Amino acid sequence: MAVGMVLLALFVAAGLTAPWTAPYDPASIHLTQRLESPSPHHWAGTDELGRDTFSRLVWGARISLAVSVSVVSCSLFLGLVFGGLAGYHGGWIDTVLTTFAMNTFLALPGILLAIAFAAFLGSGFTNLVLALAIGGWAGYARLVRAQVMAVRNLEYVDAARALGAGGLRIFLRHILPNIAQPLLVQASIGMAGVILAEATLSFLGLGIPAPAPSWGGMLNDARLHLFDSPHLVLFPAAAVACSVLGFNLLGDGLRDRLDPRTRIEVGI
Repeated sequence: MAVGMVLLALFVAAGLTAPWTAPYDPASIHLTQRLESPSPHHWAGTDELGRDTFSRLVWGARISLAVSVSVVSCSLFLGLVFGGLAGYHGGWIDTVLTTFAMNTFLALPGILLAIAFAAFLGSGFTNLVLALAIGGWAGYARLVRAQVMAVRNLEYVDAARALGAGGLRIFLRHILPNIAQPLLVQASIGMAGVILAEATLSFLGLGIPAPAPSWGGMLNDARLHLFDSPHLVLFPAAAVACSVLGFNLLGDGLRDRLDPRTRIEVGI
């Protein structure tokens, strides 16, 4: 977990401080300096247009951070709404939301849904977030439904219901705090998936449009220079791998720390 937190700290710090830590303008073109290898002036070299790769990596972290936070927030909100309704009320509401909504989206690969919606909506930050959220909300809704069904008839929920509390108040005040642990773990792991999906869509030209420095777009631009300038591929690929690894390690660490059964097994 410590390694994951260090990797994420670097990722978040790079994203938040990009305007001050990037040594050059990520969109500034210098054709006389194209395809330079890493040097003291350009720590990660330059691309085919002479743009500083390190500056583009830092600004790319800002874009990936914004996309991942936005997508997970939207997906989690939709999952809480639909999963909460299905799990708390049950009956025909559960049948409609689970059978016809969640299962339909879960039956299709999320990345294919995201590609289809991104191609339909067009490129851009807002459309990218919508496409990824549409492809990922069903997993959160299924998790919320299962957690709500496990606690909706426990004693403290029955006591709140007997005291006259409404369904929304019971869900927000009594159910949601007690199901937050698996949601935090799922959200952390979901961040890693969103970063990969954003890089994939940008690589395909369906994500953040040029000249914005997206990691996936940088990998796409570097394809033609894989052998003569391999640093153009190595640095953005390493950035994606490290950020994904950091979120996955954080998710595993949160699961071990927050799950009472795991804590007892490892003697925490």
